[in-house]
This record gives sequence, C-alpha cells and structure tokens, in this order.
Amino acid sequence: MKGPWKYITIHCSASKPGQDLSASDIDRMHKAKGWTGIGYHFVIKLDGTIEFGRPLDKTGAHVYGFNKDNVGICYIGGLNDNGDPKDTRTLQQKKALELLLMTLKSTANGKNSFIRGHRDFSPDKDGDGIIEPFEWLKACPCFNVKPEYGWM
Repeated sequence: MKGPWKYITIHCSASKPGQDLSASDIDRMHKAKGWTGIGYHFVIKLDGTIEFGRPLDKTGAHVYGFNKDNVGICYIGGLNDNGDPKDTRTLQQKKALELLLMTLKSTANGKNSFIRGHRDFSPDKDGDGIIEPFEWLKACPCFNVKPEYGWM
C-alpha cells in the first residue's frame, strides 16, 4: 500500500478456544479459497506472538470493498466452544494487540488512521448513523473495538 492508511482493522480467525493457528495456517486456508495468499497483514497467536502475514506494501484482502489503505490484523480465536461469537482474546493477545496498534499508529502511514473492527464496515441499514448488532454482516472481531482502541 502506498501512502497513509485510512484504517487499521481488527479481525478474529473465527476459531474455537485452544485452536492455535499461525499465519501460515491462515495462508493455506485463504489459498484454498482461491486467494493469492493470506489476506491479513498481521496475526496474533494465543500466546501473544505477532506474526507477519501479507506484506504491508501489498493491499490486504480482509474487508470486502475496503481493502485499499487498510491494514488487517487477525487475532486467533473469536468463538466459544459451541461456535458462537465470543471475545476469546488472551491477556497476551490483548497486550500484543495494543502494542501492535500503538506501533502502527506511531508510523507516518498510520498516525491518522482509524482503528475499526471488521463488523464496523457493515452497512447502516436503518440509516440512524449507528451500526447495530442486527446490521452486522459478521460479528468479527467479536468485541467492540471503538471503546477499547478508539482513543488511539
């Protein structure tokens, strides 16, 4: 991606507790869908390890219609044991995510970017200016990003 980023978007892998995936696992899954490779720029594993995905100089494939100038971060998890959406971030993932966001926001390309969750790109179907749960195309990242990271 050239120039400043408009968004930094947080995603979840939609995996159940204890299922630790890596960037290479997600790369294989995305290739199996016919993509050129992993759509996210970063992956945060259960232990807080941050792995590189798609290079930052390449447009991501993580928010349909909003990939240009948008950095994608995926934390592993997001589902409970029954497969329902749930914020399953470990303490290590939360710390790693905050560090990664602060690092990205401190760069020339990231300083004016907005931090959003994948679901925040859903259409405002009733036109009230708020994207409510019934309007979400996906629950991803399974927590409300704006109150937690909107201050950055």
